[in-house]
Amino acid sequence: MTGPELPESPDLGPTVSDLENAILGEAPSMLGSEIAAAAGISTDEARRLWRALGFPDATNQVAFTLADQHALELVAHTVADSGIDFETMLRLVRAIGHTVARLADWQTATLATALEEFTQKDLSSPEAMKAALALVEGQVPNFDALLVYAWRRHLAAAVGRIDLLGQADEDLHVPQATVGFADLVSFTALSNELDENEIGELVEVFETRCSDVIADHNGRVIKTLGDSVLFIESDPVQAIDIALDIIAVIGGDERLPDVRLGLATGPVVMRMGDVYGPPVNLAARFTAVARRNRVIIDSRTAELLPPTEFETRPLPARPIRGFGDIEPVTVRRTRPRH
Repeated sequence: MTGPELPESPDLGPTVSDLENAILGEAPSMLGSEIAAAAGISTDEARRLWRALGFPDATNQVAFTLADQHALELVAHTVADSGIDFETMLRLVRAIGHTVARLADWQTATLATALEEFTQKDLSSPEAMKAALALVEGQVPNFDALLVYAWRRHLAAAVGRIDLLGQADEDLHVPQATVGFADLVSFTALSNELDENEIGELVEVFETRCSDVIADHNGRVIKTLGDSVLFIESDPVQAIDIALDIIAVIGGDERLPDVRLGLATGPVVMRMGDVYGPPVNLAARFTAVARRNRVIIDSRTAELLPPTEFETRPLPARPIRGFGDIEPVTVRRTRPRH
């Protein structure tokens, strides 16, 4: 006599933990203190490095893998063999952590949307999770190689910029640069009328088109803030052309809000991937002064533009927060580009 048949267990598919382990290459099995000892560094140094990467303290938790140990060993060997001191290494690690954290969020959001469209299922469904696991297991090595390639390319470009500017000190003081700030008009009000997907698509189109224009003119995107883009350019003429082209591709698209641009030239300091100095603040302030689909610049930028190619006109002085009364300058091209 046999008992009643039991119902089959539903196929729940892989879990988020399965995805995490596939990405890491193994399940965490070591304490922070264990990998620190194996790498030959103190627990405090390991804790500081882990925090610099952007993670909370997990020294006394089983949260680490052999790859984490190897990373600590790499840091220890680099400090011992290269002459780079630990505090400098800590700053480098913090820069890596800050950069790849944003990259990981961006990639995860992009891939999640793609997987939902491909499987036509919610990402939490077994089908979508299986597709995600297959993608991780099959393509992570390719993403690894692509990331290293892109890093080397950008590192070479960064070294080239330092050489071009004749600077090589720790803070990368730029003698003079033109800083640009592009800002979407009435973005807050518009975002209240859109759903999450529509807001995301609008922001992605804006950032992508601005980034393409800036790259085409050898400029550099410093950061994006959803409804605004901050960029830097060593040549003020190129900076103006960037601004005018952004207006052409953003302001000329009826599906997108209008855009305003402010530019200012002067000494800036680059640190931790960001840029600081009066030109940054002034360029941002000018976006509140500029008319829709117009460019406002400061007098220093206007002085550096070839009068045969550009027409500039000072506007009445007005109070600019943090700068007092400033005369903004409008600009337009009078001669086609070479």
